[in-house]
Amino acid sequence: MSLSAEDVERIAKLARIRVDANEVVAYQTQLNGIFGLIEAMQAADTADIEPMSHAQDLFQRLRADVVTEPDRRAAFQAIAPQTENGLYLVPKVIE
Repeated sequence: MSLSAEDVERIAKLARIRVDANEVVAYQTQLNGIFGLIEAMQAADTADIEPMSHAQDLFQRLRADVVTEPDRRAAFQAIAPQTENGLYLVPKVIE
């Protein structure tokens, strides 16, 4: 895909970016370079490549999933203005 100068001016207008006439050619070159890179990346055959979350084979150390804080729900709800079935009741703000 290749952008023309008119395309760059139209994109700038849609984005509400002021672009001087002498900057249009520079932006056109940069955007066409980006599109060329995207085309080159899309042309790469990735059919046999397994997706990965990181470029290196790293593992996240995880801590044990254990409860470390006491359950203070009853104490917090005891001082709340209104509760019902373990939920806090608040005034309706959207009609």
